[in-house]
Amino acid sequence: MKRSEINKAISDAGIFFKKNCWTLPPNPRWDVTDFGLGSFLNCGLVLVNLAEEEEYCEKVMYAIEGQVTPAHTHQRKKEDIICRTGVLVVQLWIQDPQIQKTRGRFNVKINGQSCLITSGEKIKLHAGNRVTIDPGVWHEFYPDSAECVIGEVSTANDDLNDNFFSNEEIGRYTEIIEDELRIVKLLSEN
Repeated sequence: MKRSEINKAISDAGIFFKKNCWTLPPNPRWDVTDFGLGSFLNCGLVLVNLAEEEEYCEKVMYAIEGQVTPAHTHQRKKEDIICRTGVLVVQLWIQDPQIQKTRGRFNVKINGQSCLITSGEKIKLHAGNRVTIDPGVWHEFYPDSAECVIGEVSTANDDLNDNFFSNEEIGRYTEIIEDELRIVKLLSEN
């Protein structure tokens, strides 16, 4: 991903956060990814870590219509994905969607209420709505609005060792092509 694309994504996210009254903490920890697939507008996400503690993590994310955060799971992390602004679609599976043979049913909490859903089902979240995702549940999400602010509150976060993508070509951090000066240092940069 070009540094100019990363800078633009950070700038666009910052403008949208401010427009929607999301004040970031001092020295926020930014991350911008195209998941190593080379098409940020189709498969990408802007993330800001707000809290990084041993027991818990909080993030705010920004995505635009057409961008997908691809199917993945975590072995240890439990998380709430919260639509903060816009409309967000979250698709859930009980096993890797690349190899899933069954459309079994399982329980998931939506807005704190246990709901029985079918594996592969899409849940539409409007601003303020959330879904709780247990470890081992596969999930993918994308905006169903022009822009979307997405929240995440979770148990401890380990992006290097606890992200398992259905598509094995995906990498959590993107390779950066330096074509202009960076405006912020990303999480993946030492």
